[in-house]
Amino acid sequence: MRTVDLKPAPGRDCPMPHNPRELLPAGGAKVPRNAYWERRISDGDAVEQKASTRGSKTP
Repeated sequence: MRTVDLKPAPGRDCPMPHNPRELLPAGGAKVPRNAYWERRISDGDAVEQKASTRGSKTP
């Protein structure tokens, strides 16, 4: 299953689908790319984190 690295949009909370009392961590988490998370993204509740460039060499 494909995953996506998401974090909550500023000022928003994103309940986890398996436990609505648990929220998507502020630092982000890898979650399955499914209809639930696609709706959170399209509603503006969650934003996709870009791949980190740590570890890349600069000339």
